[in-house]
Amino acid sequence: MYMFKYVVKRLGLMLFTFIIIFTMCFVLIKLLPIPTNVLPGQDPEIVMKTLEGRGWITNIREGENGVYDYDRVPIMLQYGNYIKRVLTKGDFGIATTYGEYLNMDLREVFVSHLPPTMLINIYSTLIGVPIGLALGIWAALKKNKWQDQMINVIIILLISVPSIVLALLIQYVFCFKLGWFPLTMSTSKEYFTWPVFRSMLPAVFSLCLGSIAGYARYTRAELSEVLTGEFMLLARTKGLTKRQAIFRHAMRNSMVVIFPSILSEFVSVLSGSLIIEKMFGINGVGGLYLNSITFQDYDFFMLLSGFYTLVSLAAGIVIDISYGFIDPRIRMGAK
Repeated sequence: MYMFKYVVKRLGLMLFTFIIIFTMCFVLIKLLPIPTNVLPGQDPEIVMKTLEGRGWITNIREGENGVYDYDRVPIMLQYGNYIKRVLTKGDFGIATTYGEYLNMDLREVFVSHLPPTMLINIYSTLIGVPIGLALGIWAALKKNKWQDQMINVIIILLISVPSIVLALLIQYVFCFKLGWFPLTMSTSKEYFTWPVFRSMLPAVFSLCLGSIAGYARYTRAELSEVLTGEFMLLARTKGLTKRQAIFRHAMRNSMVVIFPSILSEFVSVLSGSLIIEKMFGINGVGGLYLNSITFQDYDFFMLLSGFYTLVSLAAGIVIDISYGFIDPRIRMGAK
């Protein structure tokens, strides 16, 4: 019962936070000028009617020199209409200024761009987590020895150097100089073939290097602290070998802190990396988000902002709930 209350409380807090952030994004973006620019080949009247149909403007009238004038719909009324369309019809809007996807359903565009983003992040997580944990465990078991010092140097380098610099080095050395991988990701939709997978690897390596360093440092710190605990001395005095004490007790206790962050890593694979996707020509969600800002496509921006907000909050809630399952003290505190 206590755990159920804890989960419900956390989910309710997540929903409340999402509503606040989403509302703030909507209000702030609507305070900007409404993009009424007409792209080549478009009929100005159709553009204005489209904006009126989306509930942004009203009372359209043609002024001098063919320039249209209009009245803005109050922001909160726009917000109410938007939420009503989303909840009742699943209508997230159409692209109104994003030329490449003009008048296309935003939900369909979003879904078509999601697989590349998910795959590069899933691959980077599957590579980064085990390597990071292994390096952290090795460093903790060899604390203050040359192996520990070497791993610490690698961790400091990977954490200190910005991810964009690491990505540029990977692209220059392995793609341009050695020619092992293509410079950009393949545009083919056959994601599970070797050519497409090979074209993903530079982006995957660029993403997982930071994760490897983070998990290695985190695991080393937690395991080093656990190994010096009094319960480890008690385990040895009861007759357990060092190996048995480490794997039965030290590893288990250190994973209490590390495991939730691994779960959140798998949840956040949906979010992707805006910079990495742009650098390696990945036709994913990150590129859509940047272009929605560039083209001032507000419905597109709201859909993607809501998506990124939801993923971030979901990763946080996974950490909170998993702590509750792992640590009884948190469950009891939920009363």
